[in-house]
Amino acid sequence: MSETVETDLRRVILQTLESWHAAGISHLTSIPVLEAPAPTPAEAAPTSATAADTEPTRPQESSTETTSDMAKKPVAAKPQTGLDQPAEVAEQAQAELRSGKSLPQAQRITELQVLQQKVAQCTRCTELAETRTQTVFGVGNPEARLVFIGEAPGADEDAQGEPFVGKAGQLLNKIIEAMKLKREDIYICNILRCRPPGNRLPSPEEAGHCREYLDGQLGIIQPEYIVCWGSCAAQNLLNETTSIGKLRGRFFQYGGAQVLCTYHPSYLLRNPAAKKDVWEDMKILMKEMGLPID
Repeated sequence: MSETVETDLRRVILQTLESWHAAGISHLTSIPVLEAPAPTPAEAAPTSATAADTEPTRPQESSTETTSDMAKKPVAAKPQTGLDQPAEVAEQAQAELRSGKSLPQAQRITELQVLQQKVAQCTRCTELAETRTQTVFGVGNPEARLVFIGEAPGADEDAQGEPFVGKAGQLLNKIIEAMKLKREDIYICNILRCRPPGNRLPSPEEAGHCREYLDGQLGIIQPEYIVCWGSCAAQNLLNETTSIGKLRGRFFQYGGAQVLCTYHPSYLLRNPAAKKDVWEDMKILMKEMGLPID
């Protein structure tokens, strides 16, 4: 490569990075190295490039990319031009999960903190932003093998800023203890990070707005196993319409993670007989994870 072409290439890359920064993409773990094609005689002469000539493009996603090749911070929101499609964001998260590359704990913590700050400022869902006390991001081990996903924060979660801390959360803690695990061994989050008024079900639009954050968390943590508690979590994560009763008892694949679906703890409070079904599901999970079963 001639010195002139190499200089031009460096300038174009710098301008592209500056454009990404202006678009709100402020954190990239690494930048793919591009090899410039050999210049033709017509291209040999120096050319001038401006920011307008180098419109930023999103790095191409591939199932063979490693996590370090992808921006671990989720795609920046662009309110002026609309949100990324949930399917596109889910595809990126699944590519990250498939990579199987383990991130250092310090990096996971930092990236989760960055994402949490973004969530705290989110106003995509006007009603939720106006009525929430605070956002409820997630809690637990950033290197967890197992992630629990629920539906949305309730009144207790909205007040305390932590998922599953009410009566349903107390029952969930008992299930975790019965599995011979600790709450801090697991990472726990929800489909939504704001409480819907009256504890109503999240709307599809709200779940879509929050999907970037969920997939961001999963992409950073890279769990081996995910449990979806209730139909809302299962149907949204897996893009399913099947009832939870038909989804439970077997594994689904989401990226590199195996997903098990079961009844929500709040359902168990209303229907105690279903606790037996949930425990059967947990035994399936424990066996797959190599945990002892009494």
